[in-house]
Amino acid sequence: MTAALLPRKALRITAMALPLAGWTLHSTVLHHRLTQAHRDPLTGTWRRTAFTSRAQRLLDRNPGDVVLVLADADRFKALNDAYGHAAGDAALAAIGTRLTEWAGPRGVVGRLGGDEFAVIARIDPRHQELRLEHLARLMSRQVPYEGGLLPLGVSLGAATPAAVGSTDLPNLMRAADAAMYEGKHTGLVVRARAEHATVPSVNGRRHGRPGTSLPGKAA
Repeated sequence: MTAALLPRKALRITAMALPLAGWTLHSTVLHHRLTQAHRDPLTGTWRRTAFTSRAQRLLDRNPGDVVLVLADADRFKALNDAYGHAAGDAALAAIGTRLTEWAGPRGVVGRLGGDEFAVIARIDPRHQELRLEHLARLMSRQVPYEGGLLPLGVSLGAATPAAVGSTDLPNLMRAADAAMYEGKHTGLVVRARAEHATVPSVNGRRHGRPGTSLPGKAA
């Protein structure tokens, strides 16, 4: 009797499990689609709004050892004009990949718009200088493209809460942006000081830069 009932019990358990399995799969697919909607399809980095929320959370939890870096491709229009838009896309994808590699699994990388990116990562203050120097070397490497190499220059500005005197993300972005502009085309990472945070800006960018008229717009 018991042996005869076992298959029926197994069938009932299986029947109950099937809807749950289907819902789990649906939830997984939905989560993946929602995540992808917040990603820039070209570079795989977060779009502006998604980056901002994640970066502020990381900053709130670890104010003592985070570094925010803004990166801006140098002479990007000239590269597009000389090599074509596909080459420009390859350069942008390379920037996203390199920033992600540098930030590590606990960092956050975002494409703010066009050829502008931001990355925030946890780095021991004792090692920040060396890590930023490594970033500058990494970003200066040429980009393999169709059997050749594309020239790539990236301006970089870095800000920390300790140097800027603030744990507010817009203040750090403003300071990093001003520092980046100060070192434009040098290939070096310019570290922000407190006065960089006082530069007038909109949405973390100096007046006149692309995107300042559209606060919060994603890349």
